[in-house]
Amino acid sequence: MGTTIDPAPGEHVAMLRKARGWTQTQLSDRASVSTSLLSKIEVGNRALTPEVAASLGRAFGMSMAEVLGRASVAANDEQLLAELRAAMRDYDMPEDQAAPEDRIAADLRTADGYRDAVDVAALITLLPGLLRDATTYAHTANSGAAWSTLADVYSTVYWLAARHRWMDMAELAVTRQRWAVEQQPNPVAEAFAARDRAGTYLNFGAVERGLVVVDRAIVAVQSAPLGTTDRDLAMGILNLRGMTLAGRLQDKKEAKREAQRHIDSAQRAASSFPAGDIDAHGLTFGPQNTLTHVLATNVDLGQPQAALALTDNLDQALTGLPPTRVAPTRINAARAQLDLGDRDGALENLSLAFDAAPQMARIHPMGREVLRVLSSLHRRSNPELVRLSRLSGIRL
Repeated sequence: MGTTIDPAPGEHVAMLRKARGWTQTQLSDRASVSTSLLSKIEVGNRALTPEVAASLGRAFGMSMAEVLGRASVAANDEQLLAELRAAMRDYDMPEDQAAPEDRIAADLRTADGYRDAVDVAALITLLPGLLRDATTYAHTANSGAAWSTLADVYSTVYWLAARHRWMDMAELAVTRQRWAVEQQPNPVAEAFAARDRAGTYLNFGAVERGLVVVDRAIVAVQSAPLGTTDRDLAMGILNLRGMTLAGRLQDKKEAKREAQRHIDSAQRAASSFPAGDIDAHGLTFGPQNTLTHVLATNVDLGQPQAALALTDNLDQALTGLPPTRVAPTRINAARAQLDLGDRDGALENLSLAFDAAPQMARIHPMGREVLRVLSSLHRRSNPELVRLSRLSGIRL
């Protein structure tokens, strides 16, 4: 059970290009990407970044997620995914018998735990039944809490789909999530739904439209009747998404300005949680998670030194965060170190990402790209590269 191995993103680009019968020059002209950079990406001497993937996607007529490549699952998980899709289709068809509320709450906590631990195999097994139970509960109880619970389940479905770049499922999940929160007024749940919807634009490479979704949601939160804690939580989550989107704008001057606006707002919201990050609706928010997003945004802005300078002790900065946050941050740090020519540091952080969340690291597009580049650049046998190669399925 689990995800099968697919080509790394840079290798996938070469496959897409060759399938169309295009030369590297033809693709680079269509995508406004230098032929030299494209060649390095295809052979594994440079990592395919989200910004370049979005440009290539426009040339191919594909989403950024499709360029990066969908992650497949093992054959014995396909039936579970079919059951999950069926449960999503039956969003307005509750079962005859409602599951006990306490069981649904316990199952949702279990799902959150699988998500935090990036235990994809266990999550795929749990979600179809949980979604049907939560659907029936929401229709039967018809309370704000019940519909919010259903929205949280759809948010977890979105997380699963987005991580694997199954964008048809991700889009349907956020549509259902938004529908659920609209059944009963809940400004915080609506903010989380907007955050996930903006995430689909992020995966498609349409970052400008994603920022529109975020900014509209921020205006709605500012005018909603919320307490300080709920307002700061909603604002914080939205601005984390906003900074990520802004960091990938093509106009880097605008990107830096917009990213800083969202960084400042997120940091103000995070200051309301001096005791540490909190968990809500399957997500984490507070000073630590804000730092991890600022680090990632600086890497996307082409500022690797600024990213690494955010903390002189990354181990301490990540202490207490779930693997679902630790692994991507280690991968982003590895990408920054690779950009600065620190191959040993990049390999160390990539190894720590695989140790923290192996199921995520092996499907994370940038994790796979960093490993592919390190494999290409290393001129001698390296036991750690061999270990990561076996875990990821990327050939040395």
